[in-house]
Amino acid sequence: MGLSDQATAGAAAAIWAAWAGGYQLTELAEELRPVEPIDGWAVGQALAGHAGTSYGYKIAATSTAGQAHIGVGGPLPGPLFDRFRREPGSVLPSAELFMRVVEAEFAFRMARDVPARATPDQVLDSIGALHLAIEVPDSRFEHFERAGEAVLLADGACAGWFVLGPEVSGWRDLDLVGQATQLCINDELAATGRGANVLGDPLAAMVWVAGQLERFGTGLRAGEVVTTGTTTAPPRIGPGDAVRADFGALGSVAASFAP
Repeated sequence: MGLSDQATAGAAAAIWAAWAGGYQLTELAEELRPVEPIDGWAVGQALAGHAGTSYGYKIAATSTAGQAHIGVGGPLPGPLFDRFRREPGSVLPSAELFMRVVEAEFAFRMARDVPARATPDQVLDSIGALHLAIEVPDSRFEHFERAGEAVLLADGACAGWFVLGPEVSGWRDLDLVGQATQLCINDELAATGRGANVLGDPLAAMVWVAGQLERFGTGLRAGEVVTTGTTTAPPRIGPGDAVRADFGALGSVAASFAP
């Protein structure tokens, strides 16, 4: 038996209270704790009643290492909330971060709605633009690595700050699988990776998320942004750090953290 509407709302309220208050939960009360992924998704969607509107989705755990780290068998979608979006070069808060990592990601903006039961080609044809991005994931759970899939979905798949960088021209002709990426912290190389670390191909992640959202009863819509997951092992950051995600010839995107 799934969560009632009242329990779903209560779980979302508890998670948002931790998010807004800058503290972490050990766990949700048993009567509020989702067990099935669909219930966790419902709680994550109910966060919008507190956090405000979203403009798209993030995908967590698109690498096998990421899945192993948080104890799940596959990727997880979560919301991108407007209030946590920042422009390149922004100074992001640091005092209330718990995971304290950054990720270099490929993000896509949808040109049109993805039709129901879309083929992979239809999903990809619905994409309008590729952007470079930095995600700063975070969790409202002290032991997020063993919280489980349903609770992580309730937590917005560890949604946090997000920096949408420049658009990449001619992206359909690029080899995103082999594209090298780097993360530099305070001008020192902190991590390297490539597009293949994102479900084998960032475009494969787009096909996956379109199908997963449909299974959850929704879909990708025109104008929404999807960031497809980290291309490197996420390096740690701290107060005052400057971060640059470098995508070689495609460009870079930077942000920093408050002292």
